[in-house]
Amino acid sequence: MHHTMTIAGLQRDLPLCRVSDDLYIGAFVIFGDAPLTEACAAELLKKAPEYDYLITAEAKGIPLAHEMARQHGDADYFVARKHTKLYMREPFGVEVRSITTDAVQHLYLDGVDAQKMRGKRILIVDDVISTGESLRAVEALVEKAGGVICGRMAILAEGAAQTRPDLIYLEKLPVFNPDGSIKG
Repeated sequence: MHHTMTIAGLQRDLPLCRVSDDLYIGAFVIFGDAPLTEACAAELLKKAPEYDYLITAEAKGIPLAHEMARQHGDADYFVARKHTKLYMREPFGVEVRSITTDAVQHLYLDGVDAQKMRGKRILIVDDVISTGESLRAVEALVEKAGGVICGRMAILAEGAAQTRPDLIYLEKLPVFNPDGSIKG
């Protein structure tokens, strides 16, 4: 089963994936889809508020943030990492549980990146926002770093995220019943 959508002018078939016995989601993956990543970045930048830096959560938001930064002419963007790395200086983290993850995860920010974002306008971007748990974790990291959140953007808003007044997105992604029909 799949769900066909037009996103940033491009048609894509999203495979439906089981989350629970009564909930399926459309799997949206921009990894390896350069035309879609470029088109989505361009469309989001048209709607973006003024910002100093972009940040995204590892992993599927990385190509989007990279392409948005490239098109906008930004020299830097930040990634909230799933694990600390040896090169990170004074990293700090928060807990997160997203709809596509079966366990509690952590997101970490490098202290060097935190220093850069202190007092700056930070735009949070991601591929899909659903429950908002990953978004809340990134928000907490930005706030701990002293950054000022100027906006929240995603390519797709799924489920309850579609009603968030603080979220800018390109398209609505429905959630599905086991038979592939859209949940009401």
